Amino acid sequence: MYRFPRVLHAALLGVLVVFVSAMLPASAHAQRSASVQRFVSVDAPTFAITNVTVIDGTGSAPARGVTVVVQDGKITAIGPDVSVPAGAERIDGSGKTLLPGLVGLHNHTFYTTSQRRIQLDFTAPLLYLASGVTTIRTTGSYAPYSELELKRAIENGERVGPRMFVTGPYVTGGEGYTYMTRLGEPEDARRVTRYWAEEGVDWFKAYTLISREELAAVIDEAHRHGVKVTGHLCSVSFREAVKLGIDNLEHGFFTNTDYAEGKVPDGCPSDFREQLVAMDMESEEVQETFRTMINAGVGMTSTLAVYEMYVPNRPPLEDRVLAAMSPETQKEYLRTRSDIAEQNSAVWPELYQRALAYEKAFVEAGGLLASGVDPTGYGGALPGYGDQRNFELLHEAGFTTPEVVQIMSLNGARILGIDDETGSVQVGKTADLVLVDGDLTARPASIRNVETVFRSGTGFDSRLLIEAVEGQVGVR
Repeated sequence: MYRFPRVLHAALLGVLVVFVSAMLPASAHAQRSASVQRFVSVDAPTFAITNVTVIDGTGSAPARGVTVVVQDGKITAIGPDVSVPAGAERIDGSGKTLLPGLVGLHNHTFYTTSQRRIQLDFTAPLLYLASGVTTIRTTGSYAPYSELELKRAIENGERVGPRMFVTGPYVTGGEGYTYMTRLGEPEDARRVTRYWAEEGVDWFKAYTLISREELAAVIDEAHRHGVKVTGHLCSVSFREAVKLGIDNLEHGFFTNTDYAEGKVPDGCPSDFREQLVAMDMESEEVQETFRTMINAGVGMTSTLAVYEMYVPNRPPLEDRVLAAMSPETQKEYLRTRSDIAEQNSAVWPELYQRALAYEKAFVEAGGLLASGVDPTGYGGALPGYGDQRNFELLHEAGFTTPEVVQIMSLNGARILGIDDETGSVQVGKTADLVLVDGDLTARPASIRNVETVFRSGTGFDSRLLIEAVEGQVGVR
């Protein structure tokens, strides 16, 4: 069957959408299923959040006592002396903080424990949105068609969830995991990339055992189709990947083999993390990586929450995290956590601190750092909740609250190329907003107290979303 090229298909689809939109009544765009509507708490065409502290995502200092007006899904006014339009719904922001919707750049819709891998088509989108994450990139897919269908359902108002940028299946070398695409030669890379680009994915993710030649083929073919590439790498180092044209790099310090002694071309050294413990962030080696990435405009995704779990007795146990898990998942998680504590690794605590320093040094050098949860490992970093944990961990790395908000919102939007639409609280942008009960500048842990999440101006009740998933993470 003939397929239109992706660019032509998009153009024709755009014409069709405009034509159909002109023929439909305005109310048709606001239709939602009953299963979505039950979570909606703010549904007014015009509303104002008054007397609130705004952290706008640009890195600017917090603004207190501010009013933010939203009309038809767009931010129309921000300031201390803004007039609220007649008939607008008023939301009292006293004692609360308003920030941009979080942009999760490593936010799978699947989840792993130490024993299982589960596609969370139900719980993941609800937890992401409940936690303030209004946009996600799935960054490696176990079930691409499930994600494409979930994205369509959310866009059509049939399902609840964040805006989705879907990543194709992992592409790796011939000895990778069986649920990944295992390449044998560069033509395999081109064929697979071409197929999924035409199916509609937005990004690709290269994995640890891919060769330089295969990665170059993926990047070239993806770019031909207007799709971008990121990577959780090992066999190809960061500097090598940047020179090949990669668009983004995942996990930072934990996956970079630029500094591995004795690394052979296209080889993934098993002991390179032990070598990383001694790295000096001011060294020429590290600074060269930063310059290479910055000069090419390649950002880095921080995923601190998933790696923190391998440090004994971290993170602190939270009742809400355990309550979200199914009983079997909870037992499995606690058992593995206990095993790691008993092993008492001497490497991981120091490696983790080095990773924090690496991310701070990257930003200080001028690098573009974004964030995502990566709900894998052995299950302690849940969708959404792990993003909120990243908010606290980036503070631990030495970033200020306005810097953390920028990393977790506007920087992610920049990497996705949507920063003109979302990612900050600014007039003219889409009202993707998070209203938090408490002062985030005084207590970063207040990020857990999300009250209302606004996606394109529609407010969703965080508490109701969380209640809907309790006891089900690890099942669906």
